[in-house]
Amino acid sequence: MSFDTLIDRRRFMHGTAASALILATPGAAFAEAKPKRGGLLRIGHNGGSTSDSIDPASFAAGPMVTAMLGGVCNNLCEVDADGNIVPELAESLEPSADAKTWVFKLRKGVTFSNGRTLTAEDVIASYNHHRKPDTKSGAKSILAEIADIKADGPNAVVFTLKAGNADFPFTTAEYQMIIMPADGTGGIDWRSGVGTGGYALVSHEPGVRIQLKRRADYWKPDRAWFDEVDLRTINDSTARQTALMTGEVDVINGVDLKTLALMQRRPGIKIDEVTGTAHYTIPMFADVAPFNDLNVRLALKYAINREDMVQKILLGHGRVGNDQPIAPANRFFAADLPQRAYDPEKANFHLKQAGLSSLKLDLSTSNAAFNGAVDSAILFQESAAKCGIDITVKREPDDGYWSDVWLKKPFCFSYWNGRPTEDSMFSLVYAKGAAWNDSHWSNERFNALLIEARASLDTKKRAEMYREMQALCSDDGATIIPMFANYVDARSDKVAHGKLASNRFLDGWKLIDRWWSAV
Repeated sequence: MSFDTLIDRRRFMHGTAASALILATPGAAFAEAKPKRGGLLRIGHNGGSTSDSIDPASFAAGPMVTAMLGGVCNNLCEVDADGNIVPELAESLEPSADAKTWVFKLRKGVTFSNGRTLTAEDVIASYNHHRKPDTKSGAKSILAEIADIKADGPNAVVFTLKAGNADFPFTTAEYQMIIMPADGTGGIDWRSGVGTGGYALVSHEPGVRIQLKRRADYWKPDRAWFDEVDLRTINDSTARQTALMTGEVDVINGVDLKTLALMQRRPGIKIDEVTGTAHYTIPMFADVAPFNDLNVRLALKYAINREDMVQKILLGHGRVGNDQPIAPANRFFAADLPQRAYDPEKANFHLKQAGLSSLKLDLSTSNAAFNGAVDSAILFQESAAKCGIDITVKREPDDGYWSDVWLKKPFCFSYWNGRPTEDSMFSLVYAKGAAWNDSHWSNERFNALLIEARASLDTKKRAEMYREMQALCSDDGATIIPMFANYVDARSDKVAHGKLASNRFLDGWKLIDRWWSAV
C-alpha cells in the first residue's frame, strides 16, 4: 500500500474546518505579498518560563517550541496548511500493507548548523531520547507503540511498531520529535542547540528571550525568509498587545479577546483567526478524593455553564465542549453525542448519589494557562455555587505554572492545542500511564479501544471505536472540557504569510519557517 493511498483514506480534516480566516482583510488572498529575503522578525510569545530548556524531552508549549520546531530544527514529516501530513526531512515514506512497518528515506545533503550531515543515526538517537527508561519526556507514551528503530544504510530509517498504525506519520510531526545530532553514545547533543532548520540558535535566556540567525545553507530554498528572529517571552496579555501596538514586536500569539475589537481598528495591525483543535480543560485527579467518585465528577460537569463561558471568555470565538478532547476539525469527531449542558438539578442529584449535600474545593488557575483562565475560574465558581458546590479560586503565579501547578495540583485549569489525529490526542493525555495524563484517569475499555482503533484499516470501524472513546471521556472521564477556542493571533502588516495552518496557533508554530517581511 503506498503512503499517498493510505493518507488519502485517512485525511483528518475537512474543507472549512481547516480553512484560515484573515479577519482584518476580508476576502484577501492568502499570499499577501511575494516572499523575499531579509528583515528581523520580532515575536511576543506567551507560555515562556525560567525553567524552559532546549531539551526536547522537556517541551510543553510556548516560545521554546516555536523557536525549535519552526526555526532551529525539522521533523521527519510536517503538517501543511491544508492539514495534510507531508515529508520534511524524509524524502519519502512507505508503510507495509498492515501499517506496522514504516520506512523513511532521508533527504540527501541536509546538514546541521554545525556543518555535519544528517544521517539515520541522528533520527534514531532523537527518537530514543524520548524512549529511554529514565526519560521524563511527555512524548514517551506516544512512542510506546514503537517496537524497534533501525537504520537501513545512512539514509533510511525503519520503524517497526507493536501494532499497525495508519496515522504514524502524524506522530513524527509532533513538536517533541525534532531531529538533533547524535552524540556518538546513543544520545543526542541537545545542549548545543544544533538543528537542521533554517536558523541557528544565537542565544537563549530562559523565560526571557531567544535569538536566531538565518543559515545561508538551509536545504529548503523557499523557507526561512528573515535574516534574524528575536522571540521574547511576554506572558501578560496586555503587555504583549501593547508591545505589538507600539511597534516593539511584529507578531503576538493569544490575543486577549476582550480587546480584539480595539486591535482590529488599530491601523497597521492584522488579526489572524483559524478554527482548529485547541481546547481549555479542568483536569481532576481521578485517584484522589473526592474526584475518585464518578458522581462527584459528573456533578462538577453539570455545574459549569459552558455557553456562558464561550460568550464571556471567548466572546463567541469558539464553541462549547463536551468533556472529550476531539474537535470538529478532527476526522472522527462524534457530532451525535448528546451535548452536556449546565443543569443544577442534575449536579445536585449526583452530589446526593455521592452521599454529599455540599462540596468544597480549591481550584488552581493562572492566565498562564490561557488568556481568561482566571475569569473562567470565577465563572465556574459562580455557576457551581448554585449547585451546592463551593469553589475557592486560587490564583497561582504565572511563572512556573506549568512546572509547579499543572500535573501537581489535583484540580486546576489547563490548555491543549489538540492533535491532528484522535489516536495522538488520546495516547498523549488519556491513556493509562501516559506522562501527561493530567487527570490520572484510567478506563479499561478505553485503553483496549485505543489499541484496537490505532491498528484498524477499516474506516467505519475506526469511526465507531473513536465515537465510543469520546463518549467514555465525556461520561466517565476526569476532565471537564468546557470549550474549544479558535486560535487568534495578531501581527503588523509589515509581516506577511501564505495560507495558515490550523493545527496550532502561529501557523502551526511554523511562522519562523513560513512567514516573511512585507516591506
